[in-house]
Amino acid sequence: MDEFDVIVIGGGSAGSAVAGRLAESGKSVCLLEAGPRNNTVLVKTPGFMPFLRDSSNYRFETVPQKGLNGRIGYQPRGRGLGGSSAINAMIYIRGHKWDYDNWAKLGCTGWGYDDVLPYFKRAEHNVRGSDAYHGDDGPLWVSDQNWPNPGSLAFVEAAAQLQLPRNNDFNGAKQEGFGLYQVTQKDGERWSAARAYIEPKRALRNLDVRIGVSVQRLEIEDGRVTGVTYSVGEKRRTVKARGAVVLSAGAFNSPQILMLSGIGPAAHLREYGIDVVVDKQAVGNDLQDHIDYVSSWQTANKDLIGDSLTGTVRMAKAIIEHRRKRTGIMTTPYAEAGGFWAVMPDAPAPDVQWHFVPAMLEDHGRTKVKGHGFSLHACVLRPESRGTVRLNGPDARMAPRIDPNFLDDERDIATLRAGVRLSHRIASSPSLAKYDPQDRYPIDLDDDAQLDELIRNRADTVYHPVGTCRMGADEDAVVDPTLKARGIDGLYIADASVMPRLVSGNTNAPSIMIGEHCADFVTAALAG
Repeated sequence: MDEFDVIVIGGGSAGSAVAGRLAESGKSVCLLEAGPRNNTVLVKTPGFMPFLRDSSNYRFETVPQKGLNGRIGYQPRGRGLGGSSAINAMIYIRGHKWDYDNWAKLGCTGWGYDDVLPYFKRAEHNVRGSDAYHGDDGPLWVSDQNWPNPGSLAFVEAAAQLQLPRNNDFNGAKQEGFGLYQVTQKDGERWSAARAYIEPKRALRNLDVRIGVSVQRLEIEDGRVTGVTYSVGEKRRTVKARGAVVLSAGAFNSPQILMLSGIGPAAHLREYGIDVVVDKQAVGNDLQDHIDYVSSWQTANKDLIGDSLTGTVRMAKAIIEHRRKRTGIMTTPYAEAGGFWAVMPDAPAPDVQWHFVPAMLEDHGRTKVKGHGFSLHACVLRPESRGTVRLNGPDARMAPRIDPNFLDDERDIATLRAGVRLSHRIASSPSLAKYDPQDRYPIDLDDDAQLDELIRNRADTVYHPVGTCRMGADEDAVVDPTLKARGIDGLYIADASVMPRLVSGNTNAPSIMIGEHCADFVTAALAG
């Protein structure tokens, strides 16, 4: 069958939710995904997360970043069913109430906190049960960590010793504070969006999941999207959509597919000989990402995760335990603990997020570091810098040109500077000081110039790009508040690219919420 009610492009966090919910409602759905099924032991075992670098990861890179002293940044993105929820650290964070109320103030009617909370709850199966903030019968399992590293508990205690409050629910009444993160896991295994929404529905005759296919372009006739052309190897095929096409390819690939289809900045499209269907300047603009600095300390204590004979033996035993019982330290998300706090006087909500990792991290975990220690990420939650996504050529097989424009706005480095200083104060608290941590990058932290140079030499993304197909009430916005693309009938966009502003936290749960919301919009439109 090559004609469907709805075609969904991309089986990531949002796309899985859209496709699963629409199939559940009885619509015939074709889900197109470039990568594999992601149903392997490597993906399902949380502790194997640092090794997910091959078929499940696009491993994009940025253009040289002037704000990072000319360095090229690394941008891992999930490839395959589940998208980035199949390779991420599984942290379940929604963002701050202020974020969504701000979206509504910017003209995104229906996206205030009280509007989106029911969608978060509908998606969620929280092991703690349901309450005013949480659901317990949704498909996305949210679990507590049962085997945290002693160093992660020491971090939470260290923050408390600085009079920073504890918080055991960052998605409840208040985001502020420090504690252990909840994770998207079920019974000790990673619970990606695909395991939540797609795998349970594989037997449905009205859901056609096609993996290993590369979308080349949208088919558009007389101002309406009619289908999608994709390739498998050298062969091309077109599938037709009777009702709608939902583009859920993520903050990098959604704008890329739009531009390859003639929707985007006209002058840029003409550079590559692409016929302009809709001149839409905002496509690929407004890229926002969480710039992040990782402080790192070495210790003699071998309780922390590390590269040593002791550490290797412990991990080998843990792998065996996890295969047998799905318990133990291989359930780690690595970023086990963290917190949210405001470091700038004018912040309307926490402006820095911390992720504590009970291991030494270098270059996104791609470089092995001998010995034991811990790392502390500090990221700027609401960056002012804006970047772009553009084409590198007219071929869908070419990676997009990604320029986050990190630290272009001086306010971002001022916030990050304050965040890194607080990281070091926490590491100096008695609870962590007992490990006798040795700073791996010692400088005079009180010297702005030295600290700024260190940040520009080592900071990079914490993997939360958004905004490149932004939603808004204005005609310049790529989608309206019902996620319909402006200028093309029948086309919806549902993923992190539609966020008008980056949320204050990890982006997996908000992307799933966007997918849930979009499924309702499409269902209503097709019924009408």
